[in-house]
Amino acid sequence: MNSPLASPLRWVAIVMLLGTAGTHVPLVPEHLEEAPYVGVLFIALSVASIVLAVLLVRWDSPLVWTASGVMTVLALIAFFASRTVGLPQIGDDIGNWGDPLGYPAVAVEALVTAAAAIVLANRPHRRASDLG
Repeated sequence: MNSPLASPLRWVAIVMLLGTAGTHVPLVPEHLEEAPYVGVLFIALSVASIVLAVLLVRWDSPLVWTASGVMTVLALIAFFASRTVGLPQIGDDIGNWGDPLGYPAVAVEALVTAAAAIVLANRPHRRASDLG
């Protein structure tokens, strides 16, 4: 279940996960003031992105790919929610599609999500007869 997959897409995901952290770290101070929970979530997203990037270097497994894909799809959902229906304390983000870090963040998160989906969909599956 968690044996290394040695996917060539892991290097793309590693760079994109680091990009996820890089697009959110600069926003932490202003969000800690404006909406502290968003600032804390940006810190958590950045730390988790770096940890997952390191894990993909060393432990390219379905578990790490799943965590990477789930985390980035949740970040994408949060971004689109903040721009459409709004989130508490940051209602001024509704319709703010022109944020300079928004497009790079969406791009890198979408690439990690897509890479994770591709890798997980194409991983070799073990049959019960192969296990024993």
